[in-house]
Amino acid sequence: MGARILVAEDDHKQADLVRRYLEREGHAVIVAPDGRVALDEARRRSPDLVVLDVMMPRVDGLDVCRILRAEADVPIIMLTARTTEDDLLLGLDLGADDYITKPYSPRELVARVRTVLRRSAAWSHRDEQVARIGELVVDSGRHEVLMAGRPVDVTPAEFKILECLITAPGRAFSRQHLLEQAFGFDHYVLDRTVDVHVMNLRRKIEPDPSAPLYLLTVYGVGYKMAERAPGDRLVGDSSSEVV
Repeated sequence: MGARILVAEDDHKQADLVRRYLEREGHAVIVAPDGRVALDEARRRSPDLVVLDVMMPRVDGLDVCRILRAEADVPIIMLTARTTEDDLLLGLDLGADDYITKPYSPRELVARVRTVLRRSAAWSHRDEQVARIGELVVDSGRHEVLMAGRPVDVTPAEFKILECLITAPGRAFSRQHLLEQAFGFDHYVLDRTVDVHVMNLRRKIEPDPSAPLYLLTVYGVGYKMAERAPGDRLVGDSSSEVV
């Protein structure tokens, strides 16, 4: 059975092309011509995934992404003609799970949609597993993160990175490994993408993001989750430093 996909694109020809390709895959497609309609349709139809153009009238795609992310954990793929690294990372910083730069091939978009939906379906069918480090809890079965008993709102990509780190505390993971966990082997993204997600996670779970106790940087390698120490304090080793 296909997914319900919201395509927010103000270029009617492009939107129709994307719709036809996605419908060939068996998906039900809702097309929104501007950001305001996209928000209304997302709230009314509860899509399984949103394909979101950045440059749209009424409400631009970045604002739509920010609002949707505050209201739900629906996966979001952003379409953008902005090709600078800062522009691309801004979308991820707002909570997008993936991005595609224009011009792009519809088949590439279909492949990205397939990958994101596959990850989302895998989360919904996996056995319950709960990992804890100090006051941080990652519940894979419920797809839930708690800090000191309070829910933490994370994006799907952030969840995958956090899940990977917390299941092997003390082990250093390369940025490339974390990218593969978050985005899949068939995906090319910048190594710095992981840094943005980790910075976002630190803001959400660390008592002091500038001096992290949980998500530690391993110089020249990547990141690791701190190991539990006696008492309530979490420690790393001398190879860790803050990004």
